[in-house]
Amino acid sequence: MSRMKQKYLWKSMRYGLKSSHGNVNWTPGEWHKVKGKLRMCYKGYHASELIIDAMFYVPTETLAKVEVRGDSIIQDDKQCWREMRVIEAWKWTKRDRVALAIYAASLVLHPFEQRCPKDMRPRLAIQAAKRWLRNPTDGNRRAAIGAANNAYHAVADVAGASAAARAAACAAYATNDASYTAVYAANYAAQAATRKEVRSKIQAWIKRRIKNLADPSHLTSW
Repeated sequence: MSRMKQKYLWKSMRYGLKSSHGNVNWTPGEWHKVKGKLRMCYKGYHASELIIDAMFYVPTETLAKVEVRGDSIIQDDKQCWREMRVIEAWKWTKRDRVALAIYAASLVLHPFEQRCPKDMRPRLAIQAAKRWLRNPTDGNRRAAIGAANNAYHAVADVAGASAAARAAACAAYATNDASYTAVYAANYAAQAATRKEVRSKIQAWIKRRIKNLADPSHLTSW
């Protein structure tokens, strides 16, 4: 009998390997199984192929690579499975979220400036976010919020320009509230360019990021 191929997905969780819904406490390597008929968003264990999709559904405080098996319901950006276990997990901090937002917005900054060469507001917003990332003071946070407000209004009647400007605005505002803002930055960036290419680059960036988190101060060890 041939062995079933292992399938791995990504799951966004709260601190301490806790599900946002369902009150499940996860231990790495331990399988969880749900009984009854699966219902997307209501019954089953949920995860996504792309990390950014998992982050969209649950504000990421812990990012987990999971293995799934059994019957399932598959949607484009979300999957529901009968059984799931955590393979690896990483703490995902506000600094990680802001860095993600900066990266996503930077992917579409050059195309924006080609369309709107005189509008520096998106660039200034990204620079303000970078300053906070280097030195997370309250003053740099307030400056980034101001830059975010300016960039958000950098809307031009050119295809893709509005979404790119809003991605930059989200990057700067993430210094104040990064719970979902980094994901919004990524989604706006995908709208502003070739969606598949941008999302693929973001997936690769997050994977590189978590490789650098695999030390005792970041790797979850519950």
